[in-house]
Amino acid sequence: MSRLAQAFARARAENRAAFVAYLCAGDPDFDTSLAACRTLLDHGVDVLELGVPFSDPLADGLTNQLAAQRALESGMTAARVLELVRRIREFSEVPVVFYTYYNLVFTNGVESYVRAAKAAGVDGLLTLDLPPEEADELVTACRRHAVDTVFIVAPTTPEARIARIARAATGFIYYVSREGVTGVRNQVAANIPEAVARIRRHTDLPVAVGFGISTRAQVAQVAAQADGVVVGSALVNCISGHLGQPGKITQALSAVCSDLAIGVKRLSSNGHG
Repeated sequence: MSRLAQAFARARAENRAAFVAYLCAGDPDFDTSLAACRTLLDHGVDVLELGVPFSDPLADGLTNQLAAQRALESGMTAARVLELVRRIREFSEVPVVFYTYYNLVFTNGVESYVRAAKAAGVDGLLTLDLPPEEADELVTACRRHAVDTVFIVAPTTPEARIARIARAATGFIYYVSREGVTGVRNQVAANIPEAVARIRRHTDLPVAVGFGISTRAQVAQVAAQADGVVVGSALVNCISGHLGQPGKITQALSAVCSDLAIGVKRLSSNGHG
């Protein structure tokens, strides 16, 4: 069983959703980023989603765009991102999923990129701008090297495409609960129960829900329906709010992460846990 499958199975056995946390690799610099990742992993995170910094992050809102810009300006490269994963693997077996864009994979050669990612300790690839219809080369390479593939379902995805997406995925399905880009929202999208049920008709893979989830109450609302809850911008804000103060970054992340982790616990069985 892969590390990702184990993480979701463990959460299910404990009657809770898996806590999937996003940070941009190298934000605001390598050492602070490593400390930030360690802090998350020490405070209840089940899956670490690492954004690979990119100059044109079209799926990301301003918070994550600026995080990518800070990382790139500090000297993060594809090689440094892999080094970050290797350093994380020195103290943690928590699954790591790359949140990336296809240009970063393609320019390095799909096969060699996947091989290098696996060797560093990466468990899965979520390639945001690569639809499953065009992903055969990546899917083949990932299966060859035992790297899970994660694909996105959006509120606008037609039923027929969900089945196609599910066939290409091996790790989990990422349901993007809102149209548009990442970012903190005041309330959770209303259609999550129906959307998750629709996805589950096509796959037994875990369904994680993200985009716009930033408070413990919102996490709890989503955890009642989904197998995983993804939080990103609320954690990235802990970094951007304390730039140049690494100690305060880890303090803020500890507090926010601990609070959010409480939300994934379900009060009673809902049939999915």
